[in-house]
Amino acid sequence: MSVQTTMQAATRGRWAVAGIFLANGFLTGSWAPQIPVFLTRLDITKFTLGLLILLFGVGAVIAMTWCGHLISRHGSRTVTQLFGICGSFGLLIVSLAPDVPLAAIAMLIFGGSIGGMDVAMNSNAVVVERKLSRAIMSSSHGFWSLGGFAGGALGGYSIQNYGYLPHAIAVTVIAFAVIAVAIPYLIAEDRPQAVEHQKFTLPRHMAVYLVGLMALLTMISEGAVLDWAALFLHQELGADLAIAGLAYAAFSGVMALMRFLGDGVRNRFGAVATLRGSALVAAAGMLVAGLSPSPYLAIAAFAFCGFGIANMVPILFSAGGNQEGMSSGTGMSVVTTMGYSGILVAPSAIGFVAEHSSFGPIFIALSGLLVIVLLMAGLAHRAEFAPEPVPAE
Repeated sequence: MSVQTTMQAATRGRWAVAGIFLANGFLTGSWAPQIPVFLTRLDITKFTLGLLILLFGVGAVIAMTWCGHLISRHGSRTVTQLFGICGSFGLLIVSLAPDVPLAAIAMLIFGGSIGGMDVAMNSNAVVVERKLSRAIMSSSHGFWSLGGFAGGALGGYSIQNYGYLPHAIAVTVIAFAVIAVAIPYLIAEDRPQAVEHQKFTLPRHMAVYLVGLMALLTMISEGAVLDWAALFLHQELGADLAIAGLAYAAFSGVMALMRFLGDGVRNRFGAVATLRGSALVAAAGMLVAGLSPSPYLAIAAFAFCGFGIANMVPILFSAGGNQEGMSSGTGMSVVTTMGYSGILVAPSAIGFVAEHSSFGPIFIALSGLLVIVLLMAGLAHRAEFAPEPVPAE
């Protein structure tokens, strides 16, 4: 295969995996506007709803834990195809569940398919980065953010005007179509990796767990803004609900923009330097938000924090997928599982602390966690990649 043909295939693979990220974000974002309908349709309490949402997270973590083993045996391309097709039907299965027991099973399946898809697509993005010898992870996550924004923005209108089930069917058709178009162009690792792992085992290299810890600390901060920023502005800074809702909108909007710009920044300055600068910006933004006496200053601070956090997770995922002595899927599985555990654990833990304190000190403490990531940034050096050898013609 010629150099030109190899690069063309890698370029097509780059846009194919971007399509998978887009579909995953679209499915996840489309679930959010379904939640109020889900609550009333099943006639359940908020506590029961919380348990069902927790099952989504449990399913995701279980799938993420096993996904690295599957990728090491079958390759990221095959596993991305499998979870992508299954994931496209996840929201529809939840929408069809007629009672709580079946809804619980549906949420486990939905969470597992989305979680497995997440690990597999990130692992495939690492393969593409090696082929192209340049970063594409940040913009791939930008496509995820774009898909999530589209799913959330269109979902409420669609459900209100056409109903929850037609909305779920439309989401399924769109997601399946995007995934089906992308699948033929996904690229695979050059060498089969089945010989590396004959059975499921956890990696023995401590470095991958330290990178996972950095992802955990970063995603705790991201989850905190998602779940508690609006309440902080409304209850403690006196903002009305419309203004309070701008906190996460500003955070996520700036984050999406920076993710599309992040690959260029990382290619120019390197992964470690970009991570250090991003962590410093994010920590400063979180600190100012926690100290802010004004909702408008807090909104600007959360936006500044999103500017920093945007490229931290993509860099850490690249570092996880490039760990020495293990497949990209195994390293990615560890880092994504630890990282997303932060989003699962943080909301309840922060809620408990907030009942006995206030949100301001919590956000100040979270800025300290981001400083820890800043100090550990050198461990992300594995995100730097050398050009992959081109096969002989």
